[in-house]
Amino acid sequence: MINSKLKNPFSSLFNSNFGATDQLALLRIAGLLLKLGLTFFAAETFGLSLSSPVLYWGMCLEAMYLAFTFRLREPIARTESGLFIVLLLDTIFWISWLYFTGGATNAFISLLLLPIAIAAITLPKWAPWSLTLLSTVAYSLMIFSVPESQMKHHGMDMSSHYLGMWFNFLISSLVLTTSVAYIAQRMRKQDVELSFMREAQLRQEKLLALGTASAQMAHQLATPLASLRLLVDEVVEETPAQDSNLKPILSEMDSALLRCEQTLHSLRTATESIREQKQTVLSANQLLNTLKQQVLLLMPQVKLELTLMDESNADSHMGIVTDASLLPALMSLVENAASASLAEIGEERVNVSALVANQGHRLSILVKDHGVGIPKKMHAQLGQELIESEQGMGMALLLSHASFERLGGRLLLAGLPEGGTVAEVSFPMQKSVGATT
Repeated sequence: MINSKLKNPFSSLFNSNFGATDQLALLRIAGLLLKLGLTFFAAETFGLSLSSPVLYWGMCLEAMYLAFTFRLREPIARTESGLFIVLLLDTIFWISWLYFTGGATNAFISLLLLPIAIAAITLPKWAPWSLTLLSTVAYSLMIFSVPESQMKHHGMDMSSHYLGMWFNFLISSLVLTTSVAYIAQRMRKQDVELSFMREAQLRQEKLLALGTASAQMAHQLATPLASLRLLVDEVVEETPAQDSNLKPILSEMDSALLRCEQTLHSLRTATESIREQKQTVLSANQLLNTLKQQVLLLMPQVKLELTLMDESNADSHMGIVTDASLLPALMSLVENAASASLAEIGEERVNVSALVANQGHRLSILVKDHGVGIPKKMHAQLGQELIESEQGMGMALLLSHASFERLGGRLLLAGLPEGGTVAEVSFPMQKSVGATT
């Protein structure tokens, strides 16, 4: 029991997780402690020259500098320029200490590689190259400034040895600035990719939960809709033909029920089509005509303006790969645009244009509204995550964006100078099956 109590403080100390900023600060403090130990306790052992009092003033200045940067370590680490300046000053302090303790003859000259290694791991390529250039120039000047008497040791010419040390330092610094920096860059890129994949996985899990809930609710709506249809038909049959007050009401109820039934039927058809992976290739003209028919059928009050622009005179057999999920996603964009226009100008006016570009290899569909527009800070979030909004656009855009992504498309939102918002959906185009070249 006593042994476990004694071990706990040490285990908690060594198992504590320091952040990268704290680790860097501790490493720099350890460097200063190493200088102090070599200067005051091991100078004779390693043959260090301590002839100048400037050395002690420099170490006092470095201690104050480390204390200042330790307090500001978090703000400094947030910017690349701040971290580079810190490593640059560290390099200058290392050069100063080496110069006043023997220069090129100092056995610890390779410690100049420490700031280069840190820069290679944490900063862009220009940073380690800059520190390498500074350290190499300083090392070269130290070699040229070595007195002739120190070049000969017990009658042996040490110039070739010091030159070999310089060449070894140069190779080591080049390895750090090339190989280590490249590996660190690859690791940072992989971290970004993993972060993107985690976000995509979380988004897919949300979509799966929404899809499951939607399927359950659609299944539960089938029976009430069938009952309502029977009741409406019965009321229509029993209502006298002369009763003009009930006719508009019954007609509106019948239209609403018809739309619900068609939507439910479309949902079942789309589910079966996606499950069986049924895909077709639609040309830009076919897609616009199909969209127009669906809007006229389900949203007859919407004033839809369609435009087809072909900048490349593409082959008529070129089209985009679609399935049953594409049209509902486009309809959702049209419905959102119609709601935005109605709130601003009092009518549901929507402009839809299809642009065939990139020599007929890409189709862009632009859905423009006449509303007040979407705040710029929400452009990057809409379609990527659920957002609470008065217009209720968060979930619809999330589902639409997922459908476009699954078909190889991409959804972008942007504001218009004259007001309103444009949603651009772009797809790659390919030749339809059976097309002749």
